[in-house]
Amino acid sequence: MHGMASIDVTRPSIARVYDAALGGKDNFEVDRQVLRGLVEGMPEVMTIARINRDALGRGVQLMARRGIRRFLDLGAGLPTADNTHQVAQRTDPSCRVVYVDKDPIVLAHGQAILAGNANTAVVTADLRDPASILGHPDVKRLIDLGEPVGVMLVAILHHLHDDEDPKGLLDAYMAAVPPGSHVFVTHFCAFDPEVTAPLEEKFLRLLGSGRFRTPAEITALFDGYELLEPGVVPNPHWHPEAPVSADLTVGQRLHYTGLARKN
Repeated sequence: MHGMASIDVTRPSIARVYDAALGGKDNFEVDRQVLRGLVEGMPEVMTIARINRDALGRGVQLMARRGIRRFLDLGAGLPTADNTHQVAQRTDPSCRVVYVDKDPIVLAHGQAILAGNANTAVVTADLRDPASILGHPDVKRLIDLGEPVGVMLVAILHHLHDDEDPKGLLDAYMAAVPPGSHVFVTHFCAFDPEVTAPLEEKFLRLLGSGRFRTPAEITALFDGYELLEPGVVPNPHWHPEAPVSADLTVGQRLHYTGLARKN
């Protein structure tokens, strides 16, 4: 398959480990080994990818309802069911989506799924280089920066270490989009250090990244923008489609979500 030659199957990839957790087939033994290591003693890890995916769908739906028709999905991961473009284009078929991921396997599989969909594209690039992404021909073709954009950072900023300045990167993308644009973030949360510290250690050891930040640290990512209701909360409590128990499992509390508007 085109692009497969450049895929390193000897090192785990965030996109492929996530795919394995969702029950996908686009992963290798090295990725499944990492997943098994993460799940050991913390079986909730198997649920967090699905819980997070559900939150992504609700986020896209809400942004589309709020008038967003252009989506930049950064660190998008591998295609699964109900991807950003499918959710957005159900609201309005004219919605345009660009997926960005540094893993070439995402491009190889994304192109197959997106064949025939003129309003979507997959770009292989590192979200730590906003200038190259914002200047990419596919981004320029599909994302009109004169219109509000939904900037999506779903389960990706926690894979940036503090010295990689996740807030600065978020701000760089938001500086490029006009007022009325939204930024949607889901992020590993250190809601209880006793529970999350061992898991953070495991992610860092097995995958090399996975920084659990406190609710205050996640909320600070939205500084300078209008944080929309209900603020930064555990994924299931963020615009639930059905009543949710107040007493969440560990897996349900591992990602916190927030959506903000640039005024």
